[in-house]
Amino acid sequence: MKESTRNIFKMHGWRVDRAIHNYIYFAFYDVYVVIFLLLGRLLQRFFSSLRLATKMFGMVFNRYHAKVITMEHAEKILTLNEDVILGPDKTERIIPFQYANKIILKEPQYIAVMDCPCRKSRGDAGCRPLDVCMAVGKTTAQFWLEHGARFNARKITQEEALQRLREARERGNITTSFFKVATGGRTGVICSCCTCCCGALEGQRIGKALKGGHKIDMIVPSSYVARVDADKCDACGKCASSCFFEAISIEDGAVVQSETACMGCGICVEKCPNSARSLHHDPAKGDPLDLDIAREKLG
Repeated sequence: MKESTRNIFKMHGWRVDRAIHNYIYFAFYDVYVVIFLLLGRLLQRFFSSLRLATKMFGMVFNRYHAKVITMEHAEKILTLNEDVILGPDKTERIIPFQYANKIILKEPQYIAVMDCPCRKSRGDAGCRPLDVCMAVGKTTAQFWLEHGARFNARKITQEEALQRLREARERGNITTSFFKVATGGRTGVICSCCTCCCGALEGQRIGKALKGGHKIDMIVPSSYVARVDADKCDACGKCASSCFFEAISIEDGAVVQSETACMGCGICVEKCPNSARSLHHDPAKGDPLDLDIAREKLG
């Protein structure tokens, strides 16, 4: 048994079922994503009127989910030089989920990158580049390196991780931090997501299309909303075209924005040529995944 496999079983303790799930999840990442999306699409197509479908999505979303994070907060994660073990977040202010709700980053300087299973599963139609998924912390990163040869897994430095994230955001990808019960109920996987390929975003859209809609989002906001300075804005439309969540539109020569739909990713702020946009904390959307705030509230 490889060292990383032993560490997975050690992490889960008596929950051997979760350790096996953890192994299958990352060792067969692309197949796992394909099956998940296929089941979701079938539920939507044939069973969307049944309450059971909504309950099933709720069960999944409470155990596998993500939070949008800004570049500033991602930088704090990718430049850590000490272990961070926080939570669980019982207040659900930072991580509003019942089960996978801890921030555990052990040996965070140990980072691996590999091909995105969502993009890979789309074949030639998937976005490029493929290698946009990062694992922060030795437990998961080492597992990727020892079991992810077909995903082109490789170890990278913190500086390279930051550069890759900056490049992804320049392409308009949002930054998300994923949590999963099967990986110890913790964060540590940082993804650069696009609406056309991301399985989690598709799963969220499917869930909302079910009868009555599910009441648990698979991807939750950063806790920020983007706002515009009308004096600087010339309604060029770059913010609207860069918004994944269709929260911005141009109407009668002016920017119209839905703060409800805004996920606070910050891409529109970075794309604005006039520096007319900025992020503002919205208490109604909880607290950000900011390690400084997390240490204060969950430490």
